[in-house]
Amino acid sequence: MAVTVLAAELLHVALPSQVRSLSQAWIYPVIGIGLLLVLVIGDPGRIDNRAAWLRVVTGLLIASITLDNAFAAVHLVKLIITNANLGSAIRLLAAGAVIWLVNAIAFGLWYWDLDRGGAAARAAGTSKRPAFLFPEMTNPEWVEDGWYPSLIDYLHMSFAISAAFSPTDVSAIKHWSKMMMTFQSAVSLLLAVLVVARAINILPTGG
Repeated sequence: MAVTVLAAELLHVALPSQVRSLSQAWIYPVIGIGLLLVLVIGDPGRIDNRAAWLRVVTGLLIASITLDNAFAAVHLVKLIITNANLGSAIRLLAAGAVIWLVNAIAFGLWYWDLDRGGAAARAAGTSKRPAFLFPEMTNPEWVEDGWYPSLIDYLHMSFAISAAFSPTDVSAIKHWSKMMMTFQSAVSLLLAVLVVARAINILPTGG
């Protein structure tokens, strides 16, 4: 989880200054890394501490990544719609790819944190019904006893949704999880269409 958060923060720094939500690239990463350090100190090693304050800090951390990326996405869309100078097509595609990637990471973290009460609750063997039905749940003979989804499973699901604009091998079985999947697909589709269309428009043409 720590590596995933650090990757999202580093990707934010890689965005062009005109796309970032704040002019100072280090502000959001410092906030995110600070919250991450609080989590690591409060629950080092395996995530199994079910303290309420840790859930709150985790939610704040994921929310900071989500809001930062959302503002960057809005800025990029605004620049595209207003036909602003975004430089080369490669730079535009790179900025769109970074926002798309962080969006997939953010949703993966939300799924991981919200499903069945969070990672610590799943590790403790919660009796809450899942919001997502993974293939391993319907084919238990292929996994170890007591299997439950980890962060990599939720990230894989999130990347698949962003790439295919629809659910893949994982089914959402609760209303909130279906709505989140739908929203993620819509955001990814809109971003891809606008960025690719503008990139094609600014590509040099032969003559």
